[in-house]
Amino acid sequence: MGFLDNSGDIILDAVLTDSGRARLAKGDGSFRIVKFSLGDDEIDYENYDLDATTARQDLEIMQTPVFEALTNDDSSMKSKLVSYSRTDLLYLPMIIPNEQENSYKRHSSGTWIVAVNEATVGTQTQAGLIVASANTTAPTGILNGYQPGAAGAASIRTDQGINNVAVPASNTLEASLVETQYLVLMDNRFGSIVDIQGNSMQKSFVDDDNIATYVFTQNNSTNGSTMVGDIGPNDPSSIVGARGTFFNFKILASTNLQTSNFLFDELGNKVTVAGAGGNIFSRFLDTNITVMGMDTGYRVDIPVRYVKANNT
Repeated sequence: MGFLDNSGDIILDAVLTDSGRARLAKGDGSFRIVKFSLGDDEIDYENYDLDATTARQDLEIMQTPVFEALTNDDSSMKSKLVSYSRTDLLYLPMIIPNEQENSYKRHSSGTWIVAVNEATVGTQTQAGLIVASANTTAPTGILNGYQPGAAGAASIRTDQGINNVAVPASNTLEASLVETQYLVLMDNRFGSIVDIQGNSMQKSFVDDDNIATYVFTQNNSTNGSTMVGDIGPNDPSSIVGARGTFFNFKILASTNLQTSNFLFDELGNKVTVAGAGGNIFSRFLDTNITVMGMDTGYRVDIPVRYVKANNT
């Protein structure tokens, strides 16, 4: 939903999201609007002028142009508005990647790298793309996308809480600020979410842009593998203040990436590296995985690079 004009009469332009239109198209009478979100991505609150008269302090904010309605909710709303009953909150929680342990850290290229097939997992190449090995010691920032459940394979973890020392880690984060559910968005053409043991996770739906949506709830574990859990006060964490929950996952590369070069050639890049036995070719494809808290609406984009080493 968006304003077409905010001078004089207020005109609203409201459209259904891709998911909403798909459900309405079923025509079975089951379509009901039961939830909606508000966002303020366009607004820069630094434009609030304390030196102006009361009636004009927020004038520039009120006259800021805003987006027209888009059917793709992920494009139109990245900063969702939330309401809290408390008026004394000085700090709000955030979600950030945990890079305190080698098994969670990103690669030196600045991304988390997913080795998509068996040949790549056992290959060593340079050019900042991948330095992987076939043993059980996980190289920093390299995820085994071929067999993600292999012993020692790296994973990605995000931590949630107040990232400020003014609220010590020993403090208990108020229940209303703790995330108990996470929504994850990723390109379904490239891979899928699996748990720490490599078990596939069920998608909520895949939209017409091939973006898969997953929802993970605290205490929902598979075969003893917890994906969402509480962060202990002494656990290594990127959150320096009061801690909430963590979300820990791995990635299984799609069959298309494992067996074909098509998506790499269409959407990615290719580099040639000189090796002892001749040239080594590496294909790579960059994307983001979005992790968003269902309660606070806070979101973080995880940069991911799928890499495939081959000789063609």
